[in-house]
Amino acid sequence: MKPQHLRPAVAFVFLLVALVAPASAAPLRVLYFTKSSGFEHSVVKHENGQPSYSEKVLTALGAQQGIVFTFSKDGSQFTKAYLAQFDVLLFYTSGDLCSTGTDGQPGITVTGLNALFDFVEQGGGFVGLHACSDTFHTNERGGGNNPRRRQRYRLYGEAADPFVKLLGGEFIRHGPQQVARARVVDPAFPGFGALGQEIQVMEEWYTLKEFAANVHVLLVMRTEGMEGADYLRPDYPLAWARLHGKGRVAYNAMGHREDVWDSAAFQSMLVGMLTWAGHRNDHELVGNLVSVVPGHATLQKPPPEVKE
Repeated sequence: MKPQHLRPAVAFVFLLVALVAPASAAPLRVLYFTKSSGFEHSVVKHENGQPSYSEKVLTALGAQQGIVFTFSKDGSQFTKAYLAQFDVLLFYTSGDLCSTGTDGQPGITVTGLNALFDFVEQGGGFVGLHACSDTFHTNERGGGNNPRRRQRYRLYGEAADPFVKLLGGEFIRHGPQQVARARVVDPAFPGFGALGQEIQVMEEWYTLKEFAANVHVLLVMRTEGMEGADYLRPDYPLAWARLHGKGRVAYNAMGHREDVWDSAAFQSMLVGMLTWAGHRNDHELVGNLVSVVPGHATLQKPPPEVKE
């Protein structure tokens, strides 16, 4: 993120300090899970046995914020006992996580997937970033990047994949990376207070669908003037929070680029979402989907090259 596109970084420094848990509070325990059964993003990729770019950012951020991160790409570890070690699960994943897929890492078993759902239903926190919405697509199974994607341009509602319903939305496609605007809906949400009325960022912008009825929209994608046919649709949610059973779920579609991870604004939003999902702070949620983005269910048309 470039300074001319955002508020001065110093404002976010004060905001991040305010989010630090009291010294007497137990550290927030977060599992950062980055298995890529589909496309593997550069920010989560391990090169020559070194931590990924995002893991390095989180290590430094955790030391500042009283957050202890555990990094993993191994889906076979998912059991009720393993997940019970954490307060929040942070997912930057892709594809069918029950298969080995692109990155060659072990997939989640069916039992492990049910343990994940139970963890959130029973009060655990869950935060998804960027490609998390490109995970467990409705009516898609198997690893790798499925070339048959026309079904992504349909709405399934209650028939959507259980993971999609947990997250509260699903990725369709993205156009060219570009500077675009996102409107800030709720500056009172933790981590969003110093963003101003909108942010302008160079990013890979996802188009999304299958929004849960109870989402509390935090950021809205401003599609007017954007480059590419993927954005020929009304404004839609880009980030949100919601309750799922007794658990707390939040998602932010940003996070493709290294410079986005470096930005104080993104880090502030991320810390706010993690601490909220981990019950370290509270915020009243209002299902504002229809009032904030009335055209959210109007999707772009599939391009000719997308296969049935």
